[in-house]
Amino acid sequence: MASHRLAKIPLKYFDVTGYSVAGEESVVAVPQLDCCFDIGKAPDQFISINHVLLSHGHMDHAAGIAYYLSHRKFDGQAPGTVLAPKNLVSPIEQIIEGWERLDGNRIPVNLIGVEAGDEYAVKPNLFARVFSTPHCHGSLGFTLLEKRKKLKPEFRRLTGPQIVDLKRQGVAIEIHLDLPLVTYLGDTGPMTFEDLEYVTNSKVLITECTFYEDDHKDRAEAGNHMHISDFVRQLDKLNNEHIIITHTTQRTNPTQTKRILNKAIPQAWQDKIHLLMDRQYLRRSPAKKVEVER
Repeated sequence: MASHRLAKIPLKYFDVTGYSVAGEESVVAVPQLDCCFDIGKAPDQFISINHVLLSHGHMDHAAGIAYYLSHRKFDGQAPGTVLAPKNLVSPIEQIIEGWERLDGNRIPVNLIGVEAGDEYAVKPNLFARVFSTPHCHGSLGFTLLEKRKKLKPEFRRLTGPQIVDLKRQGVAIEIHLDLPLVTYLGDTGPMTFEDLEYVTNSKVLITECTFYEDDHKDRAEAGNHMHISDFVRQLDKLNNEHIIITHTTQRTNPTQTKRILNKAIPQAWQDKIHLLMDRQYLRRSPAKKVEVER
């Protein structure tokens, strides 16, 4: 039996699925891309995903790390790969070692410390690019990029043998394209995006928006979280096809949260913004597929 009832937003080329409530648990996965952003309490449905991209070490985002790794071993799977902020590598190693002593078994892991500017190859043509976020010490966001090569226009009419000959001569005949597919901001305060075009142009942006009521603005600022007013101000900088909102507070009920959100966002964004924990995505029956081009 599955350990969690997860939300699922089916997009055209991949699904975004998970559970995210502030202070309780945050875990969001894109199974088709073999990546899980944060791990929450390690839902059984995500144990088979090979890559965990950890944004920061707060309990609601990272509590399940040892269970995720141990359960993979129990199921006979290869060690999971965890990308974590460099300042968390030693604490995570200590947690794993502590659970090894408690459990009496070794817990294998491929633990990689990362920082802003790093890239990690998830697959031969899929990379996780790392950037900083304004939440806590060392907190990070991740963009999954598809890297492609494309023949330069001036060489497109050449035959195969001609192209091979140019390659032998050392001629650069291709251009390299980075196609940002999914970005995860984790927990974050308001951000500026001047040097983060891969975030603003990502097909799908997964971002927190924790607080919604006017008298919660101070709470948002104190915790380096986003208030709905912060979120709306950022929209004119974003070109995403879809934005998925996570980390909603329990201080505002879901119905009220959705009402405030729908009232605050411009009409042009109405069909592009989705609350992960919206009841329509938590239904047992399949949700309506949302179109996203790639």
